[in-house]
Amino acid sequence: MSDNLPACPECSGAYTYEMGVLLICPECGHEWSPSEESEGGTGNKVIRDAVGNELADGDTVTVVKTLKVKGSPTGIKAGTKVRNIRLVDGVDGHDIDCKVDGFGAMQLKSSVVKKA
Repeated sequence: MSDNLPACPECSGAYTYEMGVLLICPECGHEWSPSEESEGGTGNKVIRDAVGNELADGDTVTVVKTLKVKGSPTGIKAGTKVRNIRLVDGVDGHDIDCKVDGFGAMQLKSSVVKKA
């Protein structure tokens, strides 16, 4: 373990430790990657929709192409509105966490939605 780990950006705690690729603060529970620290301190990645508009938590988006959903015979049709999205660091580019009417909670890629 390295003795020169940065302090926590949330609470300034000095007892940070490494777990895999993340740095973790045991005092407040905040997790962040070291690359966020070197990006200027904000650590916020800008997520854009299919046409280039910047997305934010709480936005309403529209699905731009029909999506297949495992276990569903119909899938999500193009034009479906999804309200109150949440931006996350997902797996395989799935960076939107949301609830789709008729399907429930799921993650979507920002490349298949546009801001409404």
